[in-house]
Amino acid sequence: MFAIVQGISLAGLLAAASLLPARQFDTGISPLIFAILLGLVLGNAWPRLAQGERQPGLEFCKKRLLRLGVAFYGIHISLQQIAEVGTGALLVDAVMLLSTLGLAYWLGRRWLGLDAPTSLLVGAGSAICGAAAILATEPVVRARPQQTAVAVGTVVLFGTLAMFLYPLIYPWLGLSPRAMGIYTGATVHEVAQVVAAGSAMGDDVAQTAVITKLTRVMMLAPVLLVLGSWLGRKSGTRAVRAPLPWFAFGFIAVVLFNSLVSLPPLWRDLVVQLDTWALTMAMAALGLGTQLGGLRAVGWKPLALAATLFLHLAIGGLIVTHMATSWL
Repeated sequence: MFAIVQGISLAGLLAAASLLPARQFDTGISPLIFAILLGLVLGNAWPRLAQGERQPGLEFCKKRLLRLGVAFYGIHISLQQIAEVGTGALLVDAVMLLSTLGLAYWLGRRWLGLDAPTSLLVGAGSAICGAAAILATEPVVRARPQQTAVAVGTVVLFGTLAMFLYPLIYPWLGLSPRAMGIYTGATVHEVAQVVAAGSAMGDDVAQTAVITKLTRVMMLAPVLLVLGSWLGRKSGTRAVRAPLPWFAFGFIAVVLFNSLVSLPPLWRDLVVQLDTWALTMAMAALGLGTQLGGLRAVGWKPLALAATLFLHLAIGGLIVTHMATSWL
């Protein structure tokens, strides 16, 4: 029991150190990203931090605490918000999510020779909601920590690039504030990156962008369920059972609860804060247990895959947004 507490305490300390700069400075970078980077630095400088007596607690954070955090992430979304942005945003979200995830698997496996977990993790991070989607997908595809860390790294790079690029190109895209919000929310990786990019383009863009992004996040649960079932059938043997992502059901339940029950603001803020802590601690634990030697062995291919998906989101998303907003 004491060993578990040691590991959890270490992850909590790193989470606190990651949440502070994310809140003090308006960087647009999620505290989850700060946490994994801090964990990587410390875990590689002092490998013993993630070993011995602390390991059980860190494993608890990477698995149990992570899944609990993903389930309660639904507190950010309500069915009323989804209805507010209309069918156009829903259509763009669905098209870009499915096409990005499909392209990631096909390109990663067939043309780049990547393993299935890495391809799907990079695809999930690009298609749905960045680091949170990668963490949620990890147990479904049975990825190793190094594969997860590589995928998170691609989200940091290309999500940050999109966050700065979109406000610069906005005047030349010929999109209304509502359409630009839909485009931003449906194609930028992280929720925090969407908030930062949207805010730089005005309140009208930001509001639509955030709701569109959260609608995209809502699609995480059905994607995990379908992905787990597909991987189970693809294995071709009854001995391998598709893992049941109970946290996906929990995510849906929290969204429904948030849609039907109006929590007092103080309670809702408390749930949001606790959920952010849980996910940030999970990322810190992941970083501590990831050795950069293993990441270097992966090579340039995940980066090439993520770059291709970024171009697909930016260019394909623009075309789909123009079509959807002009038709609907």
